[in-house]
Amino acid sequence: SVWSTCFVAMVIAACVVNFHRAVGLLVISLVTIFFLVWDWMMERYGEQVWEALAPIRDLLSRNWLLVAVVCWLALDTAQRGTRQLVSFFGLLLFVFLTLLFSKHPFRWSWQTLVFGTGLQFIFGLLILRTTFGLGALRWLGNKAEAFMSFTDTGSKFVFGESYTDHFLAFKVMPILVFLSSVISMLYYIGFMAWLICKIGFIMQVTMGTSPAESMAAAGNIFLGLANSPLLIRPYISELTLSEIHAVMTGGFASISGTILGAYISFGVDATHLLTATVMSAPASLAIAKMFWPETIVSRSNRPVKMDKGESKNLLEAASLGASRAIALVASVLANIIAFMALLSFFDAVLSWLGGMFDCPQLSFSLICSYVFMPLSFMMGVSFEDSFIVAELMGIKTFLSEFVAFQKLSELINRRKAGGPEYVNNVKQYISVHSEAIATYALCGFSNIASLGMSIGALSAMAPDRRSDFSSCGLRALIAGSISCFMTACIAGNICSSARLLEILVFMCLTWGFHEILLSITTPKNLFSLTLSIGTPSMIIGNSTLYLKLPKNIALVLFIFNDNLFMSIHFFINCSSLFTVITR
Repeated sequence: SVWSTCFVAMVIAACVVNFHRAVGLLVISLVTIFFLVWDWMMERYGEQVWEALAPIRDLLSRNWLLVAVVCWLALDTAQRGTRQLVSFFGLLLFVFLTLLFSKHPFRWSWQTLVFGTGLQFIFGLLILRTTFGLGALRWLGNKAEAFMSFTDTGSKFVFGESYTDHFLAFKVMPILVFLSSVISMLYYIGFMAWLICKIGFIMQVTMGTSPAESMAAAGNIFLGLANSPLLIRPYISELTLSEIHAVMTGGFASISGTILGAYISFGVDATHLLTATVMSAPASLAIAKMFWPETIVSRSNRPVKMDKGESKNLLEAASLGASRAIALVASVLANIIAFMALLSFFDAVLSWLGGMFDCPQLSFSLICSYVFMPLSFMMGVSFEDSFIVAELMGIKTFLSEFVAFQKLSELINRRKAGGPEYVNNVKQYISVHSEAIATYALCGFSNIASLGMSIGALSAMAPDRRSDFSSCGLRALIAGSISCFMTACIAGNICSSARLLEILVFMCLTWGFHEILLSITTPKNLFSLTLSIGTPSMIIGNSTLYLKLPKNIALVLFIFNDNLFMSIHFFINCSSLFTVITR
C-alpha cells in the first residue's frame, strides 16, 4: 500500500542521513516486518510449518533442556552462597506446599509444573543473567520512565506548577489516566490482542493449558484484574472450575500496565517490575493447575478470538480509555484513604490491648512481621531484613499492594539518602538484594480487597456462575500469593552477573552426554562410561569415548578448562540411574 511504501522510504532516508541515529527505527521496522511475514506464513502454510518443526518439538519433548538448566542451577546455587541456596529451597518449599494442599493431589500435570517453572527460569536467565537481556530491560525501563514523564505536561496544565507538592494525587494518578488511554489505543489497532495471543500461545503449547486460561494469563501482563477476563468473555460461562481458578489466580498474581507505571513513579526499580510482570504469567498457571488440577475435559478448548473493542476510531479509543481510568483513579485513592485509616485504627487498638500486658509497641505491622517472616526468609531475604519485608507482605495481603509499594519506596529513598542504617536499634532501610526480592513478592493483586473485585467482575460477565466464582476465590487468592512468592524465590536465586556463555556450554554438553546415555542399554556399560568421564584430557585420551561425542562437544573440549567438566560428573551420575530406569 501507499502507507507501507512511504514508511519504507522514510526508514531508508533516515538510515542514509545518519545510520547510527536511525538504528532504533531500523530495528523496530525489521522486527515488525519479521512478525508480519511470520503471521502471513502461518496463515497460509501453518500446517506445513508445524510438520516441518516436528524434529525440534521431538527434541524439546526429551526434557534434556530442562534437566540441563536445573542441574546447572543447582551447581551454580551451591557455588554462590547460602542466600541463593535458601531461595532455591524456598522455591521447592512453595511447590511442595502447593502439591500437599492441592484440591486433587494426584491429578496434577507434570508438564504444567515443569514448563511453567522452566519458562520462569528461562525468562529470568535471559533478563537477569545476561548482559544483553539486563541492558535491554534497563533500556526499556528508562524508556518507560521517559514515556510516563509526558504525563507531567497535562498535570502541570490542570493542577499548576506546584502539582508535585501533592505527589500521589497529582503526580502518580495522572499516569494511570495516560497509560489507560494508550493501552486502549493499542487495543483498538489490534497490537495488544496480537501480542497477548502470541504470549498465550507459547504458554498453551509448552504448558498444555487450555486456550482460554492461557490468553487470560497473558492478558494479565498488560491488563488489570477485572479487565483481563474481558478477553475471554464469550467463553467464561463454559469454563471448568479448574479454569475459573486459573483465570482468577492469574489476576491475583500480576499487576496491570497502568498500575505498573504508578509503582515506577514511586522510585521502585523498573527492571524488576517489568521482569516480575512477565515471569508471573507462567507462574500463575503452574501454581493454579497444581492447586486445583483439571479433572474433566474442557469445553472451551478451541482458539480464542478477540475483537477491537467498542471504539469506532482511534480518537474515540483514546478518549474511552481516559474515561475508564476515572473509576480506577477514584478506586485507588478511596482504597488508600480507607486502608491507611484502618491501619492506623488497628495499630491504636492493638497498642491499647498490648499496653495491658506491658507491650504497648504491639501493632498490625509487628504481627505481620512475625507471621510472614519465615516466608520472606525462605525467599532469600537476609535475616536482618526479613522482618521488614514480612511486614510489607502482610500489608499487601491484608490491606493493599499500593500501600505496601508506597512503604517500599520510603525504604528505597532512605537507602539512597545515605542516612544511618539503625536508629535506636530500629533498621531504617533494607539492602538492594532484599529490595529486589520484595518487589517480586509484592508485584500482584493478591489481597482481600481484590478478592471481592474479582468475584464481582466475573459475576457480571457470567451471572449463572456466581457460586462457582465464590467457591474458587479463596484458593485462587492463596495461589496468587504463592505465585508471587515463587517468582521472588527465582529472582533471588538468579540475580547475579551475566554468565550466559557458561549456561549455553553446560546445556550443549548436557545434550551431548544425554544422547550418549540414550544409546547405552545396560547398567554395566553406563557405569563404565561414568567412570570414564573426567577432565578434557581424560576424555580425549579415551579414543572410544571421544568418537562417540558429537562434533560440537569435541570442539568445546579443546576450549574450556577442566573445572567445568567436574560439574558434568554430577549430572552424569544423577542421570545414569534415571536413564536406565526409564528405558
